[in-house]
Amino acid sequence: MPKKAIFRFYEELNDFLPSWRKKVPFTVEFKGNPAVKDSIEALGVPHTEVDLILSNGVSVPFSYHMQDGDMVSVYPVFESIDITSATRLRAEPLREMKFIADVHLGKLARYLRLLGFDCNYNKDYTCSEITAIAQKENYVILTRNISLLKIKSVSRGYWIQSQYPVEQAREVINRFDLAARVRPFSRCMVCNGIVNIIDKESVKSELEPETSRYYHEFYRCISCKRIYWKGSHTIKLLSLISTIVKKDTEEWKQNQE
Repeated sequence: MPKKAIFRFYEELNDFLPSWRKKVPFTVEFKGNPAVKDSIEALGVPHTEVDLILSNGVSVPFSYHMQDGDMVSVYPVFESIDITSATRLRAEPLREMKFIADVHLGKLARYLRLLGFDCNYNKDYTCSEITAIAQKENYVILTRNISLLKIKSVSRGYWIQSQYPVEQAREVINRFDLAARVRPFSRCMVCNGIVNIIDKESVKSELEPETSRYYHEFYRCISCKRIYWKGSHTIKLLSLISTIVKKDTEEWKQNQE
């Protein structure tokens, strides 16, 4: 005879569930005593999205084995609420947010770099390479592929819901509460390297005559050596930034002066 448990998922975890299971308790039948992680993922929710599980009111790890009659409450990753007294399902929260994006999120990677965030991206990365790099370098995986987030070795990840890059970037900023950490133009949009201010004279020989004549403040990527300056394109980029983080463009302009 099958065993039964009652599940209830909270907040954005409901995005992974069919409509009749959203924001309500529902019954799940199971055989044996599967790990609660397996039961959660069988319902469609990647373990990387979960930070707290309560079974009968007591916090439990992913390895907890389901029992007949369990009442299971599943909560998303907490970014601003202290739940250190409960059983955390991952290591200590990241102090420096670093991301690695899958092959379908190239423009998102560029936008996150524009905002100043470390975002590793290579269109040739395979899923296995992404998971290995994420595990080694402590990256948060950004992906549109839910299956990638169900891989056991993946501990940090986020399923990008929108198919539009600007909305994707806004998702990441809001999901990880990063608005206060935005540092525009501090990373190279092409290679992800750090961008530092440099003396104009040191790069004058590499500049076009018109660029050298009209601009006086220059920056260089320490990795790929690309040179940047605040040209006419800067206003468009500031407008893009304000769209993503919903800040006034004039405020960003003032902060950059």
